[in-house]
Amino acid sequence: MRGGIFLPVATTLLLAGIAGCDRSEQADDRNTEAPTVRLVAYRGCDALLDELRRATLDKVGPYGLNGVISDGMEALAKAPSAGKVPGAPAPAPEHSTTNSHEPGADEPDLVKTDGRRIVAFARGRLRIVDPASRKVTHSLELPGGTRYDNGELLLSGDRVLVLTRQARAVPFDGPAPGGPAPGRPLPGRPLPESTQTTRLTLVDLSGEPKVAGTMTAGADYLDARQTGSTVRVVVRSQPRIYFPGGDGEKKATAANREAVSKAPLDAWLPSFEAEGGTTYRTPCDQVSRPSSDAGSSMLTVLTFDLAKGLGDPRPVAVAADGSTVYGDGKSLYVTGSPPELFAWPRKKAVEPRTDIYKFDTRGNGRPRYVASGSVKGFLLNQYSMSEHEGNLRLATTTSRIEPGSRASQSSVYVLAQHGARLDQIGRLDGLGKGERIHSVRFIGATGYVVTFRQTDPLYVVDLDDPRHPRTTGELKINGYSAYLHPTADGKLLGVGQDADSSGRTSGLQVSLFDVSAQPRRLSAYKLPGATSQAEFDPHAFLYWPKTGLTVVPVTPRDGGRPEALALKITGASVTKLGTVRNPGKDFGDGVSRSLVIGDTLWTFSGAGAHAVDASTLKGGDWLAYG
Repeated sequence: MRGGIFLPVATTLLLAGIAGCDRSEQADDRNTEAPTVRLVAYRGCDALLDELRRATLDKVGPYGLNGVISDGMEALAKAPSAGKVPGAPAPAPEHSTTNSHEPGADEPDLVKTDGRRIVAFARGRLRIVDPASRKVTHSLELPGGTRYDNGELLLSGDRVLVLTRQARAVPFDGPAPGGPAPGRPLPGRPLPESTQTTRLTLVDLSGEPKVAGTMTAGADYLDARQTGSTVRVVVRSQPRIYFPGGDGEKKATAANREAVSKAPLDAWLPSFEAEGGTTYRTPCDQVSRPSSDAGSSMLTVLTFDLAKGLGDPRPVAVAADGSTVYGDGKSLYVTGSPPELFAWPRKKAVEPRTDIYKFDTRGNGRPRYVASGSVKGFLLNQYSMSEHEGNLRLATTTSRIEPGSRASQSSVYVLAQHGARLDQIGRLDGLGKGERIHSVRFIGATGYVVTFRQTDPLYVVDLDDPRHPRTTGELKINGYSAYLHPTADGKLLGVGQDADSSGRTSGLQVSLFDVSAQPRRLSAYKLPGATSQAEFDPHAFLYWPKTGLTVVPVTPRDGGRPEALALKITGASVTKLGTVRNPGKDFGDGVSRSLVIGDTLWTFSGAGAHAVDASTLKGGDWLAYG
């Protein structure tokens, strides 16, 4: 059996933050639904290393960790020093912004605007567009980047933060007979970098765009949130250990376990390298683990003030994996499920569980862990969560994890913070029996849940009394809504798929619902044989309340490039305004984003930006990126 770099399966898990208790407080707190999960701190680096080794040893076999092989990663280059602090922006024309879940927590996206300029990331370069002159004024190549990088942006004043995820495959066949191959690390030594690298590049836009700072994280980018100029970046990493393997499963397992027992602490704690070669790691007293399970992976939250540059990221970490991030500017929640739920082969059915961790993100310092809890079932995405008047509402689907299982139902939970616990104070069960959640939206004291298998039940949930949530309406139609959005006059817009009575989908469906009483569909626009990126990525959705203009990218199922479908939403109707197609021949030249500045609709692709009149879709100007 040959050696290799073996890392754990990435599962839909969780977490982040600082523990508020020490290891002597490992009480088995439980509520009636699922064990209460708390974070436990470590007493020094030695205790942290012992725990990480022990947690990793529990998962080691002849093929490494969970039998999944990954490639190594080389370090990235450093960048120039920071520029000046940006000044206050000039007044900007009326414009749309990124379609984020909460107004107090901006989310990264491919395109950002402040009305005075448009900043886009495409094909590895940062593009600056002047919407007044309709010209691409600058194109900036980022240090250490490639045209294949996936990147997102956050904009604050005259500074833009570019977050790129990079992966570089490095062949790693293990040591030659008699010892390690030249240039290979010894067993138990950390690898140069993890399988994924996150690169943060801060660009100053106050004049000629220039790089104001960089940071390379030996971890995979998960998500980020911005409030004012403060940004929280969440990354996750796997242990960087070379597993030598061996002849026969018994010898291979023994050799791999020996490698873990010799691995230093740096094999688990990712590095964060800033310009000038300064390297940061999470202090041992800022690392915690869930009281219910010690993970071998690491999830880290970094904090930056974009007005001050990319200095000390003030990392805090949890020894666990992570998946879903929700924030509203005051609180940050990270959720996921314990890894044992995904172990395979499975001898018996397992009840799914989601663990929730709450962090206080007021101010611009390190986030402060304040409470945690658990609920049954799995979350669909961050829209399955919402904080309202201090309570957290969640919608989950519960099904037994076993081959061929179709037994499922969905529930809505209300959790309240009591000290360091998120306790269940309200619950509603029985939504969509035999189905799973396809979309959720919480608006004030009301929740909307769409489940689907053959028909689309849209449930209206009254949460005005958080201790006694109740269903006040239900509408069944064919198909489903994969994304729900409130309109300016209190109605609900759904983007999803039409379907026949057997549940077979047939094409895009945009529905307008009246939810003021018993829910009913007022109007629908259908486009057979088409899908939309907005069904799974809300950032691709544009709704302009002033005029009712709604834009989504649409893609024919039989091939072809995505184009922008523009709809007009009025009091009781959804009508087609027209389509906008960006020039280009490749699939990547299709429309992926849109925004409004003044009276102009802008559509964006990897090849450039297109500007048309927002009311007529005429008078187009094409701005090729080149």
